[in-house]
Amino acid sequence: MEINLRKTKMILLPILMCIGALTACAKQVSFSQAVMPILEHRCLACHRVGAEGYEISGFSVESYEALIRGTKYGPVIEPGYSYASTLQVLISHRSDPAIAMPRATTPLTKVEIETIGTWIDQGALDN
Repeated sequence: MEINLRKTKMILLPILMCIGALTACAKQVSFSQAVMPILEHRCLACHRVGAEGYEISGFSVESYEALIRGTKYGPVIEPGYSYASTLQVLISHRSDPAIAMPRATTPLTKVEIETIGTWIDQGALDN
C-alpha cells in the first residue's frame, strides 16, 4: 500500500492544529491576574459606583462579586458560556452599536476579548 504524503499532511495538519488550540485553551485563565487588570484598565472608569456607566446600568467591575452580580437588569456572565454572556456580546460588538462597550475608549483588543471569553468558558472562577 502506497502512502500519499501530500494527502496525509492535508489530513493531519488540521487535526494537529485543533489539538494545539485545545491545549492552549486548557490553560486556566486567572481572574485576578488576567481578567481584573483588563477590567480595571478598560472598564472601571465608567463602571464603578458613582460613575456614568454604573448610574445607567447598575453594573460595577470593582470586584469579582460586583461583576458576577451583573446589572440592575440581571447577570451579564453565564459561567461556562461566553457566547451567551451579555458581557462578551457587548465587548465583542455583537450587539447594537449604541450599547457596545466600551463607549468612551477604543474597543478591547482581540486578545483582551479572548481572555475574558476563555475565563467565562472556564467557569468564570474567582481565581
